[in-house]
Amino acid sequence: MKAGQLFARSIDILKAYQAPTGAFPAAPDYPPYNYVWLRDGTFIARALDLVGEREGAAAFYRFASRTIVAHGFKVERALAAAACGRPIDDGSCLHTRYTLSGEEGREPWGNFQLDGYGTFLWGLAAHLQAGGPWEDIYRRAVDLVVRYLTGLWQHPCLDCWEEYGDYRHPSTLAAIYGGLKAILPWLGDRNEVIAVLEQLPDRAREEFVRDGHWVKFAGQDAVDANLLWLGVPFGLCSLNDPVFAATVARIEADLCTGGVKRYSADTYYGGGQWLLLTAWLAWYYRLKGEEVPARELLDWVEARADTNGYLPEQVPENLTSEEHYHYWLERWGPIAKPLLWSHAMYIIAIKGMTID
Repeated sequence: MKAGQLFARSIDILKAYQAPTGAFPAAPDYPPYNYVWLRDGTFIARALDLVGEREGAAAFYRFASRTIVAHGFKVERALAAAACGRPIDDGSCLHTRYTLSGEEGREPWGNFQLDGYGTFLWGLAAHLQAGGPWEDIYRRAVDLVVRYLTGLWQHPCLDCWEEYGDYRHPSTLAAIYGGLKAILPWLGDRNEVIAVLEQLPDRAREEFVRDGHWVKFAGQDAVDANLLWLGVPFGLCSLNDPVFAATVARIEADLCTGGVKRYSADTYYGGGQWLLLTAWLAWYYRLKGEEVPARELLDWVEARADTNGYLPEQVPENLTSEEHYHYWLERWGPIAKPLLWSHAMYIIAIKGMTID
């Protein structure tokens, strides 16, 4: 599908699948993903904001805020558990995924995952900066999320792929940093947030930089494509930072063969190439002013749209494990399509907007 056609089609797809509540299902035709992730939903809302669909974006942020407030009693539970050294389980944390009506998901996948809440703050701040009104429900949700993140940012949790829950993750710290920094102008008491923002970058570098580049998590050398987040859009690193540049070079060398894999040991659906990550790398290049590699990556994404203009989560190309591809096909069926996050990241990369 041609670039202009896919861009317009992607906007239509995001709008068509928004629920009356304002929620966005991650993949409406794929039952395991018929839930709302704050991370996915925020990037979808950001894409809509960038193309002038303000009310659709606002409806999502109202949904997310209502949902956070409804479950806000868990903030104190999580902070109390952490203070006592107890595990933060599903009963004591804000969940990662919700139903389209704002109820907690029931799957035993694990829920203590902080990146979505940092991403929510970042996206809401961008929406407000673009002219969205500061509503009371936003204030109530922001107060809860800020308390949650400032209290737990150093705690191990699941990464954005819902794995490795016993580790801290630089991509998670980047989302927390970007969210707290972005929402700062709308806060009353800023002292605790400023203290976190002052500590976090140095702590992250001490723990996650090895041999001149960022790593997936401490104690090993591998990279993950989610390390792009450190520069784009969360600003934990400058795009011109030599350590970040070396990290992008490792991502390209280890994970990019046309499209971009999540990480080298990935076996989910065989460890294929993800469209949203490929668009993310294109976004980075556009922000750097390097249009040739950006266009090559976007061409790759566009070539993988089906005849309906749907973009999948990933494609089974250059697989890490053919055996695992067939395992997931038998367990959950074909790869999720359309994945709304894929369409959102394509829109964002095409717009090539700055991260300010």
